[in-house]
Amino acid sequence: MLTVITLQDVATGCLRNSPEEIPTSDSNSRSRNVRLTTLASDGMMKPGKVPSDLLKRLVYPHLGRRADVLIHARLGEDCAAIDFGEWVAVVTSDPITATPRNLGWLAVHVACNDLATTGAEPVAVLLTLLLDEASSAEDLEGIMRDAASAASALGVEIAGGHTEVTPGVDHTIAVVTAIGRTTRERLISAAGASPGDSLVLTKSAGIEGTAILATDLADRLQRDLDGPLLARAQSFITKISVVPDGLTAARAGATAMHDVTEGGVLGGVWELAEASGCGVELWGDRVPILSETAAICTVLQVDPLALIGSGAMLVATGNLRQTTGALTAAGIPAAEIGVMTDQDRVVVRADGRAPLDPPVGDELWRILEKGTRT
Repeated sequence: MLTVITLQDVATGCLRNSPEEIPTSDSNSRSRNVRLTTLASDGMMKPGKVPSDLLKRLVYPHLGRRADVLIHARLGEDCAAIDFGEWVAVVTSDPITATPRNLGWLAVHVACNDLATTGAEPVAVLLTLLLDEASSAEDLEGIMRDAASAASALGVEIAGGHTEVTPGVDHTIAVVTAIGRTTRERLISAAGASPGDSLVLTKSAGIEGTAILATDLADRLQRDLDGPLLARAQSFITKISVVPDGLTAARAGATAMHDVTEGGVLGGVWELAEASGCGVELWGDRVPILSETAAICTVLQVDPLALIGSGAMLVATGNLRQTTGALTAAGIPAAEIGVMTDQDRVVVRADGRAPLDPPVGDELWRILEKGTRT
């Protein structure tokens, strides 16, 4: 049975832990300055999402605009939507860069998760594989088997893509473009939330990051955590789809949705608020955290709310009872974790209030980068 605990339990170190050379990240810190940023002091890029200010200044001014594009590129939007008359095509593109393990499975699910934030039905994906020069034919076949398994589970076709051996990459990278469909009347945008809407999180924080850390750092973690716990954490890779979450919430009063990916719950909530032009009050201590996530985060001194979290969906809704009732009836755990406002963006915890700042990196990158240097 999975156990849900609170962020406060993680912060108080209630789980087995030992001192470690990995830099700490205080879960209750206001500044979180030790978290890996995506732009170093010398101006060079660092791993992770490009900072929001650079996207606004260097990317978004160059995109153009068409009347038949219904959802345009902006911070917090997971997809574009294009009007084709009876149907609206919803499209998105996502890379998997942090881990070479479970690559095909992750790539297909993460891209289709984006489609679900609009309430669109996933139809097809295009899969691009940039294989590193050490890759074998068996490696390629394994990736495609994983991708096919994910596509079959979602009922989508891998309709094309591109496959090559790429010089200069140290591990294989997958990039997926996913295509879905809905009607104009049913289309949901991340910009749709309003002050007063309740903020709901499905499942729990840090699901994808838990699986990656438990797999990639298993040798390190087994010094502090028992084998069955690590095995359960590694199995979280099977929980990363939020397509049922999104389609269910879309039919049950959702006004806006955003899947929790890089930057974790903190980054996702900020991006949803940014897309909607709202403030937000996030109740940090009410965010569900599974015991396996808490245990790993305690050992590695990771903030679970800033850990990559595919497998959870953020839902803004004007009808909390209807939305959470529908999710629960579908077997999807759902917790109210905050409220959209017309004020500032803040995180409220037992020890006080702190600003909710734009995401500056993900805990996964910080830990994996540290692992390459030790």
